[in-house]
Amino acid sequence: MNELNGYDVEDLSEGMSATFAKTITEADIILFAGASGDNNAIHINEEFAQATPFGGRIAHGFLTASTISAAIANKLPGPGTIYLSQQMNFRAPVRPGDTVHATVTVRGLDTARARVTLETVCRVGDTVVVDGEALVKVTSARKRGAATG
Repeated sequence: MNELNGYDVEDLSEGMSATFAKTITEADIILFAGASGDNNAIHINEEFAQATPFGGRIAHGFLTASTISAAIANKLPGPGTIYLSQQMNFRAPVRPGDTVHATVTVRGLDTARARVTLETVCRVGDTVVVDGEALVKVTSARKRGAATG
């Protein structure tokens, strides 16, 4: 691990995984709408949302997906990780009060470039709500050692 308590590329191996969980609250949805500018009625107007196929308000897809970023930043590979790309599929809605469990799993390593491919999956209970793949750049003990030695 590095000085930030994140994993260096040399510490990682395929199959390693970690999970971050967050309950999506009413406040999260309203604050995300304000921060993002996405004020779609499906997220903030219960009366409108009840008349949709969802039968009620749902969280923003990117609010739900932000739990993937939290899993990467806080768990695996952890602090110091730089997001390069994220491919996502939105599979099912998340409602206020749902707890999202975002799991990231190492699927590929490019140690020379300090890049890691991660499978990313968000679940509410047994239901996959978001899945995809992330590419991140991580710290390298070897490169840090060369810079200081």
